Amino acid sequence: MQRRHWLRAAAGGAALLGLAGCASAPSPLSAPSWAAPSAGTGDLGVVVERASGRLAIVNTSEPRVLGRVDGLGDLSHASVVFSRDAASAFVFGRDGALSRVDLLQMKLTGRVMQAGNSIGGAISQDGRLVAAQNYQPGGIKVFDARTLAAVADIPAVGADGKPSRVVGLADLPGSRFIYALFDAGEIWIADLSEPKAPRLTKFRDVGRQPYDALVTPNGRHYIAGLFGEDGLSLIDLWDDAPRARRILAGYGRGEAPLPVFKMPHLRGWAVAGRHAYLPAIGRHEVLVVDTETWAEVDRIAVAGQPVFVMARPDGRQVWVNFAVPDYQRVQVIDTPSRRVVRTLEPGAAVLHLEFTPRGEAVWISSRDANRVSVVDTASFQTLAQLPMEAPSGIFFTSRAGRVGL
Repeated sequence: MQRRHWLRAAAGGAALLGLAGCASAPSPLSAPSWAAPSAGTGDLGVVVERASGRLAIVNTSEPRVLGRVDGLGDLSHASVVFSRDAASAFVFGRDGALSRVDLLQMKLTGRVMQAGNSIGGAISQDGRLVAAQNYQPGGIKVFDARTLAAVADIPAVGADGKPSRVVGLADLPGSRFIYALFDAGEIWIADLSEPKAPRLTKFRDVGRQPYDALVTPNGRHYIAGLFGEDGLSLIDLWDDAPRARRILAGYGRGEAPLPVFKMPHLRGWAVAGRHAYLPAIGRHEVLVVDTETWAEVDRIAVAGQPVFVMARPDGRQVWVNFAVPDYQRVQVIDTPSRRVVRTLEPGAAVLHLEFTPRGEAVWISSRDANRVSVVDTASFQTLAQLPMEAPSGIFFTSRAGRVGL
């Protein structure tokens, strides 16, 4: 009994200390010193405030905004990757800028305008190289992560001789990057073991208009969704002679094509255990795929056209958000039963979700409600709501240790 009493007292004291820490926290708009976050880099993350061209730096263990970094340009389709030590965030802006932000000092430490229109990027396995995928002029550009000096410029010109927009860029082991050529219907692997002399492997005729892709968490399979046809393109990267093959061909066969209100997104977080959970383009369904056979094993009806389909780190749940007109909703799928077990409405225009590293909570951005909600994944209760200006992408430093993210 004495031990139990002591534990209760300690817990109460910790709660009071936590409240005191919140009360004395710096203003979210301030730019505090290096020690201000009072957290390790594993506690940190960023939220894109797209309308303001800035990042909010957040503490994920004690949900709050620690500070903001301005001057990042057009962040309307921004994405972020992290350095190996999780101390720096590399931000890919829609305006073609690549920016580096020091999370502990909360300041911009580098910025290059590398293209006219860019929609994302990746960082190499060893953390030395950062690659940006571009719409205009197309192709990828690769930079030294330490200096942001350009080390490679690889145009994307398909077999038809025309330049292509690049999508689905992801890192692979061995200083390699894999990506899809949307207009050419091809997938390329760029080996930058020698950055000044990249070696390219090209897969032709992978399907019409590959629009986004994922690498499975073990780094073995690359899967590109196809916008121009029902199906996906799969490459087993462990094969001695990898090739692209179609999977789930014709999953909408026999049904009238539906308008697509927002392109769905694919990333490695859609894999839960043995199954991948994938958005069906234009349909109000999530496809369940066996990752051993790559055959469809089920479909789950959901509230709208899915955009992000994200597995909780333990794989027990899959959370889904939607395109208009259903973009105020989030649904939770229980993976053992493959049933929707909860529908939430955290705020208008849900754009992104991100789980805390061990999945006890999920952060949800609601652009038009100007807030981020932090939700307990067991009870579905809202733990916190953080005011943000038109928030979109949410990225936590736990991504630094994962392939394909």
